[in-house]
Amino acid sequence: MILTETDPGRSSPRRPGRILAFAALPSRQGGFAHLARLTDRSGLRERPEVGGFAVPGYRTSDAARALIVVLHEYQGPSRIATTALTYLAFLEQAVRPDGLVYERLTANRHWADKPDRGEAWGRSVTAIGTAARMGTSKAIRDRAVKVFLRAAKVRSPDARASALAALGAVALVRSRTDVSGVARGLLADCLEVIPRQASSGWAWPEERLAHNNAALCDALIVGGAALGRPVPIRQGLAMLGVLMDTETSEHGHLSPTGDLGRAAHEAGPHGRQRPADVAAIAEACAHAFAITGDLHWRRGVRLAWNWFLGLNDLGVRVYDPETGIANDTLPPATSSGDSGAEATLAALSTLQRAQDVGA
Repeated sequence: MILTETDPGRSSPRRPGRILAFAALPSRQGGFAHLARLTDRSGLRERPEVGGFAVPGYRTSDAARALIVVLHEYQGPSRIATTALTYLAFLEQAVRPDGLVYERLTANRHWADKPDRGEAWGRSVTAIGTAARMGTSKAIRDRAVKVFLRAAKVRSPDARASALAALGAVALVRSRTDVSGVARGLLADCLEVIPRQASSGWAWPEERLAHNNAALCDALIVGGAALGRPVPIRQGLAMLGVLMDTETSEHGHLSPTGDLGRAAHEAGPHGRQRPADVAAIAEACAHAFAITGDLHWRRGVRLAWNWFLGLNDLGVRVYDPETGIANDTLPPATSSGDSGAEATLAALSTLQRAQDVGA
């Protein structure tokens, strides 16, 4: 791992950016090279800069995803801690003292939106919980705990934001006794927001599938395990089974719900499919496999990774491991494709889960 030109103690979203360069293991070379092109001292740019278009800004959700991917990739002490601190520093700036979170930072280093408790809050909690448990140094872990305690002041009525926050709380329930009480309280509250009862017309507990559906299942599975509650585990596994049955095509490949959603009476995806939703499926199936040992869930992880490699509704690659280029949607939004941070991180995360379970 090679990193250059950064100061982990001074990284701030308000300082001028400077590109970080880092190399990765051969199986991830392209993806991490693309991630490096998007990373500077301010954080992780949403997408590459293209001539004639506005200079891209930064998203808190992307910084959160990147922090998790980097920490999962490199566990031992190394200079990767410098890059982890870049992403962590961004999250420190994004999470306000009252726990609300900004999502978008402009290229001029100004927050472009009002802080809230939506997806950016949930993903921030996931990332800082992960960093507090898996940080490569005590400094990273302690800084992440401080941010977690700020974010944990908030509760969200949104099921998906709550599911994401639950995943971050799980990381601390057993690993940090100094904050386990706060983490346990946040986890229990977040699980209560997640719908579980079958809705009219089908077994899924909502009238329509939307985005990031697998996070609801994942939170119940790992949250129930962390709290020692078998009922949420069973509910999460049942929901994940419904989701996989619904989102697996008759030809056997993954066919996730598109961005227009899907109701019980509708067949097939509607709109564009997002790599982030596929990554969420891989994550949930990997956790289900770890808890149950059922090979069915390992197959789910493999289906998710194969979706990136071309076993999907269009039969085209969404991600190229050699170049790190990942289309933001399937089908691509433009004829030339697109490759933002979210798509690249989704591919890397899915590859990590596939290798974790041996899929």
